Amino acid sequence: MTTELQTKPTVSITYCTGCNWLLRAGWMAQELLQTFGTDLGGVTLVPGEIGGIYEVRVDDVLIWERKRDGGFPEARELKQRLRDHIDPDRDLGHNDRPGKTS
Repeated sequence: MTTELQTKPTVSITYCTGCNWLLRAGWMAQELLQTFGTDLGGVTLVPGEIGGIYEVRVDDVLIWERKRDGGFPEARELKQRLRDHIDPDRDLGHNDRPGKTS
């Protein structure tokens, strides 16, 4: 692994296998990679055995937890939280405009 990849933030999405949330987690991973591209070191999908788990972490920082945050994140909200954590000055274009959803 190169030093450059080690310095970029990595995202992990832990999802409940019993709830069949793999497709939801995969779609969200694609959304994050599409928006942040090479600014991320990667997005990892982590199968979880804990009933109802859906967590998104940047490195070791929890930025979304389904039970704590009241459900699943909209792509827009998750992109904003990720941006706020890794690059607060980054413009997310239409995702930053009020009243728009992705």
